[in-house]
Amino acid sequence: QVQLVESGGGSVQAGGSLRLSCAASGFTDNRYCVGWFRQAPGTEREGVASLSSSLIPTYADSVKGRFTISQDSAKHNLYLQMNYLKPGDTAAYYCAGMGGCYDGSWWLNAAVKSVRANTHWGQGTQVTVSS
Repeated sequence: QVQLVESGGGSVQAGGSLRLSCAASGFTDNRYCVGWFRQAPGTEREGVASLSSSLIPTYADSVKGRFTISQDSAKHNLYLQMNYLKPGDTAAYYCAGMGGCYDGSWWLNAAVKSVRANTHWGQGTQVTVSS
């Protein structure tokens, strides 16, 4: 059973930094994509950053140059380093993953649409950025 548990959310002023962590377990497929998504009140969930099974990162245009996704060598933990945070980054952030996936760029969009039911989701952690 796949389990994803996020930590590291909180409140920060604009321009500050936060690091999110996700403890991942239960993936039996060597080819899987993992990533971070976010959802602000009244909006659709959107992809933030993903890693393909070959560790190729993909970022949403809104976070390029500010956020960095990474994974530890054992692939048990996923991280999202968020720098130069803006009030527009305020949202609940979700860790997610899908087995049988090797195109992280495709999955970053598909996870909230066509393959949402095939994607495993964490419970989410709140990030609040004040101006």
